[in-house]
Amino acid sequence: MHYFRKKIFLLFFLMLITLLAACSQESSDSSNGQENDSQEGGSGELIIYTARDQSIVDEVVPKFEEKYPDIDVEVLTMGAQQVLERVRGEKANPQGDFWWGGTQSAFDTAANEDLLHSFEPEFAQSIPDQYKDPEGRWYGEIIYPEVIMYNSDALSKEEAPQDWDDLLDSKWKDEIIIRGVLPSGTMRTIFSSMIYRQGPDNPEKGYDWLRKLDANTKEYAQDPTNLYLKLARQEGTVSVWNLQDILLQKEENNQPFGFVIPESGAPMLVDGVGIIKDAQNIENAKLFAEFLFSPDIRAQLAENKYQIPTRSDLGDNQPDWLKEIDLKPMELDWDVMGENEMEWMEYWDQNIKNQN
Repeated sequence: MHYFRKKIFLLFFLMLITLLAACSQESSDSSNGQENDSQEGGSGELIIYTARDQSIVDEVVPKFEEKYPDIDVEVLTMGAQQVLERVRGEKANPQGDFWWGGTQSAFDTAANEDLLHSFEPEFAQSIPDQYKDPEGRWYGEIIYPEVIMYNSDALSKEEAPQDWDDLLDSKWKDEIIIRGVLPSGTMRTIFSSMIYRQGPDNPEKGYDWLRKLDANTKEYAQDPTNLYLKLARQEGTVSVWNLQDILLQKEENNQPFGFVIPESGAPMLVDGVGIIKDAQNIENAKLFAEFLFSPDIRAQLAENKYQIPTRSDLGDNQPDWLKEIDLKPMELDWDVMGENEMEWMEYWDQNIKNQN
């Protein structure tokens, strides 16, 4: 009897060990499966530095969070030039992961300073060579035509300046309000373009042009919101700005803004994205890049937010408003402008701004 009990106990013990081992293996498999799913779907943090308008952020980020609910997204908004300065200042210990929105010149500078992570996303082949870095350190997302902006309650399109040189006419004295230049990638590009078109080998002609513009400028607004407010109040009636934001303010916020594409051509600013080198969440940054450049998001932003995408494979997804605009690019050497922008803008700030 004692032997029989001992045998039953031993059999029960072996069955228990087998059952525990099976449960442990199942738990391990389940855990690994969850880990793999988490890796495939993305998890952890994603810190984005952006110069995009808040309405753009609100259009894109919630959709990304819906697709990747395990990624905790934090967005810090600042001027395009400020993003570059922040990334540069954090080079030894990067705090951001993804740089969303900046000029070609800014991204070229960042690439040359080894601030950007090189990667090849799935959409890379759909971006023309002139809109991306050859080493994959940044990719152009959209094209910004830089145009003349006016208050449509105060001026008709025919009454507004029709070309860049018209802004120097004395009739526009104290009618021009310009967004503060140095913190703004858009304004730095416009002003650098004005110097370049006068002759890049001799910037003095360009400086003289900017002096005449400064003489007609009533005020330099501290940020885009301030610019829109002052122009809407008719504290000034004319400005220079990018086409997309003008259309956004007009259509979404019912602002009395119109635009003129300058007869001599508009600087076509390539505005891009990049992953910060040695970022803590590079894989999540890659997921955001792929999401941002997906055909669906590009079509939505073109239709709803008046963006002109760089992707060359969107076919008939071009919105009606874009088909109706006759864009005339200004011929510019972006390498030359990138090499000289900082020097030109520092000279303007120290020797021209508010000197009249």
